[in-house]
Amino acid sequence: MSKPRKKYKPKGVRLDAVQWVINGFRNISETGDAVLHLKIKNHESLECLRKGEATRIDIDTIISAFNIAEALARMQIGDDYAKEIKAGQDALLDVAKRGIGRDDKFILKAAELTAIVETMLIHDAQLEITTIGELEKAMDIVTKEIKMRKARSVLEKI
Repeated sequence: MSKPRKKYKPKGVRLDAVQWVINGFRNISETGDAVLHLKIKNHESLECLRKGEATRIDIDTIISAFNIAEALARMQIGDDYAKEIKAGQDALLDVAKRGIGRDDKFILKAAELTAIVETMLIHDAQLEITTIGELEKAMDIVTKEIKMRKARSVLEKI
């Protein structure tokens, strides 16, 4: 008996390939409102965390920002701050683990807040000097790490 065939899925088509290549060389800060909305979303989540009102969505938003910061540092964009990024990720992991164990009440300690805020500032600085193409590569790195299960999980394995 032969193996059943998978359903055909056509690949996406870029309507304007030249413009896509040109945009890859543009700085993210030149995109206008897109980067501003991203920063507002990140800082709003950070502010909710600081006030003790953060939800899982806020934590996921901050985790995503920190993962991109780590990927950009691996790509030599802000790699001088790799230790600070790692410290911020560790602090956020500790906060998330405690919060999930407490009915999603994410409470910060002072040292954790300092590390998390510093990492978010590094992420903002990285976004100012990153091109669209570099950000896409960083997102690919993060996606690959998650698919290969190399990313640290907040939930403990039972």
